[in-house]
Amino acid sequence: MTQSNGIYIITCMEDKELKKEIRRLLKERNAILLAHNYQRDEIQEIADITGDSLGLSIQAGKTEKEVIVFCGVHFMAESAYIISPHKKVILPRMDAGCPMADMIDAKKLLALKERHPDGVVVTYVNSSAEVKALSDICCTSANAVKVVQSLTNAKKIIMIPDKNLAQYTAQFVDKEVVYYDGFCPTHHNLLERDVIKIKRQHPDALFIAHPECRPEVLELADHICSTSGMYSYAKESDKKEFIIGTEMGLLYRLRKENPGKKFYLASKKLVCPNMKLTRLEDIYESLSNMSNIITVPKDIRSSAKAALDKMLAVPRD
Repeated sequence: MTQSNGIYIITCMEDKELKKEIRRLLKERNAILLAHNYQRDEIQEIADITGDSLGLSIQAGKTEKEVIVFCGVHFMAESAYIISPHKKVILPRMDAGCPMADMIDAKKLLALKERHPDGVVVTYVNSSAEVKALSDICCTSANAVKVVQSLTNAKKIIMIPDKNLAQYTAQFVDKEVVYYDGFCPTHHNLLERDVIKIKRQHPDALFIAHPECRPEVLELADHICSTSGMYSYAKESDKKEFIIGTEMGLLYRLRKENPGKKFYLASKKLVCPNMKLTRLEDIYESLSNMSNIITVPKDIRSSAKAALDKMLAVPRD
């Protein structure tokens, strides 16, 4: 490791040493390390908390730490700042974006609202802060159905940006659901034939799918749930084999928490390039230099937080 003009540069450091240095820096900076369920195994291994995007942001808001290092993608770090604007939020890789979140922006949402002036906008948390700010309420993959059901006075729902989550939700609500033509490329790449093939290879395995998958893929699922739901389902099930229909990063914790069970990825295509961008070196450098700080303009933050707060107010089971 060398230093030039106050900037630390990694010259040659083994993963073991890097992990040790990262933990040292976290303590020194009074920071917490959050890792999304889709992050690399070695990052999940040293994280203080792993989980889904909103769950991590909520946890970050509860911590007394002054700095939040969010290993995920851009909209997740934004959500952490929206909830905790008094903290410093670091995104180790500024180029870690979300293709689905990028499919819609404020201009496109305003045009959609003009076409459906009687629609209530329900926005998936996998979206930018400016889009959340123009929304009536947010939702997650775990509570989308409950959120829409809670809107008792609404007859028409505009769900953005994920059409697959919207179509899944529409099956359980007595409302018109207008959806935007967005999707998660990683989940959308999982095809019906991929699932049929692996189910034949592992006939005793249960297929668990994420609601971001295509409708025809969800029809083949034994259980449909969010990433957090998959952890609970696998742990509580008496079954010993599972086919996982979401990003491969989930396998690390599933296998760690269920050593007596087997997990198979539904397809080798289930890899999110953006989630895999962050490396130990990126965490080390951003913490060393206190760089890649994420903020959201005050007016956007206020409106986006209102949409998130409305979602959090929806009763859970």
